[in-house]
Amino acid sequence: MVKVTVDQEKCCGAGTCVMLVPEVFDQRDEDGVVVLLDAAPAEKFTDGVREAAAVCPAAAITVDDGESTT
Repeated sequence: MVKVTVDQEKCCGAGTCVMLVPEVFDQRDEDGVVVLLDAAPAEKFTDGVREAAAVCPAAAITVDDGESTT
């Protein structure tokens, strides 16, 4: 299972994450900033979440799969 975090300060409101995985991401109505709906999404959303993080123009999405990089 992955853990997702978002940095609302970095978010530019592009909305790509919402289009890719609306089950995990949403946007605030007033400014379009990302809202994380599920910090530990089901495995079926993992690929979409990783893609959302990869294409985020502001690098506001972080995905942690729990694997150590050391």
